[in-house]
Amino acid sequence: MGRAIAAELLREGATVSICGRDRDRLEAARAELSALGKVTATAVDVRDNAGVRDWVDRTAADHGALHIVVANGGGPPAGQTGEFDLDGFRAALELSLLSQVGMVQAALPQLRRAGWGRILLIASETVRQPIPEYALSNVVRPGLVGYTKSLVRELGPSAITVNVLAPGYTATAPVLDGLDPSSDVDSQLAAVAIQAGIPLGRVGQPEEIAAMAAFLASERAGFVTGTVQLIDGGRTVGM
Repeated sequence: MGRAIAAELLREGATVSICGRDRDRLEAARAELSALGKVTATAVDVRDNAGVRDWVDRTAADHGALHIVVANGGGPPAGQTGEFDLDGFRAALELSLLSQVGMVQAALPQLRRAGWGRILLIASETVRQPIPEYALSNVVRPGLVGYTKSLVRELGPSAITVNVLAPGYTATAPVLDGLDPSSDVDSQLAAVAIQAGIPLGRVGQPEEIAAMAAFLASERAGFVTGTVQLIDGGRTVGM
């Protein structure tokens, strides 16, 4: 999903800086994305606040300014409440909430200095409707919405908007890894959509998340702030 968003922003003419923990995957992503525009890549664990701050500051220095921040800490493991101890909840908070808050906090001075900005936080459909098999997500993801709402009035005078993307089932690694590679993938994804109760009858594509991100990051979306953009094929409507 992050790679798709980076690709879409590059197509729109942005200069992009990406980070990740796995150096090999990061370099592969950089090489693929470089065909679309100027992109740099830095090995950073988003849970390492000092590393994130250094990356943000160096990005702004290297590119002259920072205008757009897309914060994505990844999703916590699936499972019901009783499957996790308190340390499991702490780890989920670090990965899926505090990492994004830390990235935004590191970027705020740069965004204010730039004179306008866009902040996008990646959550999930669990911010709208808790899902029993995603207990950790149910707990930590709504915190991103609270954080977003706290920022809206504070950042409005600086022309900085803040919005949350809330995708549902999307054809990314967590979904694809659960499929049988020896069987027809499209048929399996359709079965996943039916079982999940998605009215559109299919799972989402990373490019669809990226399209929404690119719009919210654009000047055209300058009057859109404090929103939660569900991208779940209508699934949570019927829950």
